[in-house]
Amino acid sequence: MAVMEGADPAKTAVLCLFHDTQETRIGDVPSVGKAYVVTAPNPEVTTDQVAGFPAEAGQAVRGLVEEYEARESLEARLAKDADKLECLIQAREYQAQGHEDVPPWIETSAAALQSPSARQLAEACQQVPPRQWWKAFVESYPKPLKVTRRRSAHDPSDQDRPGSSEPEEARRA
Repeated sequence: MAVMEGADPAKTAVLCLFHDTQETRIGDVPSVGKAYVVTAPNPEVTTDQVAGFPAEAGQAVRGLVEEYEARESLEARLAKDADKLECLIQAREYQAQGHEDVPPWIETSAAALQSPSARQLAEACQQVPPRQWWKAFVESYPKPLKVTRRRSAHDPSDQDRPGSSEPEEARRA
């Protein structure tokens, strides 16, 4: 999405990486639960999480979380879109497995998307069945090469193999 929107892909990816780290301490409170459960703000949790980091590293992580939470940069808005898009993809996977109650989840995830690229990807995700995603993914990989095992000088199975006419030194090469 970052490439599609002219944003910095590396910065967007790092924001995506750190945006949910607080969930290791406070859990992932779903949107319907937020009316009933009060948690510490994410930047506050992050401050505790990085307290033992070297000062420069801790400040870098805190800055990333603060940037994500503020949503002022294009990269932060795209990271938020990526998070919502992941929810939509997860809902589509559940739908493909036969769960019938996911349409509202898909609809609210899609409605929360802000960028044109995220909306475009969401539309594609809703039109193509998830098993087709995997089929295309698998088919895009080249066939694995046949790997032959190279014997080492320390391999006991390499010592004086019966039927070998090669001198020991040549077999080790």
